[in-house]
Amino acid sequence: MDWLKKNNVVFEFHDFKSKGITSEKLSAWSKQVGWEALVNKRGTTWRQLDEKVQTKITSETTAIKLMIEKTSVIKRPVLERKEKVIALGFDESVYSEKFL
Repeated sequence: MDWLKKNNVVFEFHDFKSKGITSEKLSAWSKQVGWEALVNKRGTTWRQLDEKVQTKITSETTAIKLMIEKTSVIKRPVLERKEKVIALGFDESVYSEKFL
């Protein structure tokens, strides 16, 4: 958000933790970028999951269920424009290409 603000990019923030996320939205994103990309396996939330839970995340269905239950496991930020994912995670070069 800091980069977007600094570069005067207008955006709308959606807080997964307080507002949640729908399975429909996650499914749409998954079809665009793949469920594997949406699950942040480097994050604290994933690492704190029991190994048995981690090994069960093998499909879009199980990943979406997990992302709804534990929204912190979603890789962020997810930037979309007109229902299309244009960036996943922060990469300054990608942001510069898309917004400047």
